[in-house]
Amino acid sequence: MQNVSAAYLDLTQIAASAAPLPQRAGDLLTVLRRVIPFDGAWLALADPDHLRYTSLAAADLDEATLTFLTGPTMARDIEVTGTHRDSTPMSPSDLPYPVTQLPTWADCLIPAGYREALAVGLFAPGGRHVGFLALLSESRDPPSADMRCQLARLTPVLTRAVDPMRSLLPAARLVQGATAGVVLRADGGRDVLPGMGDHPLLATDSPALHLARAAIAAGHVYTSFLWPLGGRHAPDGHARITALAGSEDLPAVLMGTALVSPSGNLRGLTPRELEVLGLVIGGLSNHEIARALVVAQRTVAAHLEHILAKLGAPTRTLAAVRAARDGLYVPGPPRTPPSGRRTTPR
Repeated sequence: MQNVSAAYLDLTQIAASAAPLPQRAGDLLTVLRRVIPFDGAWLALADPDHLRYTSLAAADLDEATLTFLTGPTMARDIEVTGTHRDSTPMSPSDLPYPVTQLPTWADCLIPAGYREALAVGLFAPGGRHVGFLALLSESRDPPSADMRCQLARLTPVLTRAVDPMRSLLPAARLVQGATAGVVLRADGGRDVLPGMGDHPLLATDSPALHLARAAIAAGHVYTSFLWPLGGRHAPDGHARITALAGSEDLPAVLMGTALVSPSGNLRGLTPRELEVLGLVIGGLSNHEIARALVVAQRTVAAHLEHILAKLGAPTRTLAAVRAARDGLYVPGPPRTPPSGRRTTPR
């Protein structure tokens, strides 16, 4: 059996690797088996808001067992036994009642040949629930105190290795000057990105956040745009919103990130010109832009003339391409809002 210190170093290297998340998870179980013998293992990500778990890696579990473990019964039993909380590793022998009273054991694990286990919830600093690990044994002997201590020592590095936030942070740090950031969940929720602050523009009901989410949902890997502060005419200037899609190895429940940073160089474009650019990028004609802004068409034409000069573009099409590329625009309202209401900057 491998020394726990050597295993800790191996696990740390896995946690620091750039391998896809499922590969890292599988490698973790391989190393863990050298320290804590088991007959079957399950490593899963937690979705605590919906009381469910997504498999990351498993060892020696048949398909039926794995399907059961990812279902609602296992999630309920994890909650009933308290292993959804940050605590030391637990086994069925710690329970004040027979393990057969738990449907997961009675209907799945015991019929599959398992009699004991050592399980632990994985929690990041600050109490964020990351995942769950179960090491299953065919022996009736409870896990030793030494095995419990070893798993408790290794739990923090296991957590770091499978934390999906780890895959999102490097890209987020590439956004220059970002001061706030959130992780966008597929269910419409959001979580503050570790190490980042929060911001009103990233609130759940923020129109800016809705646009960032829509960009990721539409398949855009990177989207950047401006948002007026203090009102539509930007009396307090602009903030930059950046939406980054998550990598392919992330669980489907995580869409990506949205960040707030300073506006950067606006090339001398005025708040109104940034609005016009957003409508041009949205495909509106001069007539439609005039109606949207409640101005005359000649005023729109004058704005476009100034925009072309400032962006060094001979046509409105090229100006739109450059503005979209550099995020030099304030998005206009959607042309066909799903709710029947127009979403405009506040």
